[in-house]
Amino acid sequence: MRVSRFYLDAPLSEGEHLLEGDLAHYVGRVLRLSPGASVQIFNGSGQEWPGQVLQVGKREVQVSLKPAVPGLAESSLKVHLGQALSRGERMDWAIQKAVELGVSEITPLFTERCEVKLQGERADKRQSHWQQIAISACEQCGRSVVPPVHPPQPLDAWQGSLDADLRLVLHHRTDQDLTQVSSPRKLAVLIGPEGGLSEEEIERSIAQGFVAARFGPRVLRTETAPIVALSIAQHLWGDL
Repeated sequence: MRVSRFYLDAPLSEGEHLLEGDLAHYVGRVLRLSPGASVQIFNGSGQEWPGQVLQVGKREVQVSLKPAVPGLAESSLKVHLGQALSRGERMDWAIQKAVELGVSEITPLFTERCEVKLQGERADKRQSHWQQIAISACEQCGRSVVPPVHPPQPLDAWQGSLDADLRLVLHHRTDQDLTQVSSPRKLAVLIGPEGGLSEEEIERSIAQGFVAARFGPRVLRTETAPIVALSIAQHLWGDL
């Protein structure tokens, strides 16, 4: 029987806890869990708390948690994804699938051909939305550590702040495949926007220590590229 998993941004321990707000609504009104239903609660610490629903009210759900157990182990490959901003559900899709594939952190990027303009309150709302997508992906795929989705920033700023053994800029105009690069423990992956990275952006990236690589002869969409890149990276150097 499938046990529903939920993220709770709060300290957790053995005993009784209240689920409130949107989470309580989702548990009680959307999933319609009833007293006695098994649940698994996590807070991003890497541990999980098995438990049961005790009571379901209109605005809160009471659960009883057992002692913590270790959560799913994270991949030994730490991947920081720099994803150029894209419109609509494409960005949501890229973030969701990157989390499922074990990404460690994600930074949305402004690039020359990026058509999305975000600033101020709108940028904050989008970041919060993307972080919730990451949380939901963790609930679904079994991860106990939630990767952060950082505030959007310019490409150059992101490149100057990285801590990685290997930095990859992926585009189809190079002849070097991912299988030809050295094995990293910390990997940074740069994915361009719908129109691709400009030649100048690629050249600046290489000047800052990025290695140009491709994963085949075909041109992939901006939301498809991180899925393929992370799948190959986790297969070569991680846990797939």
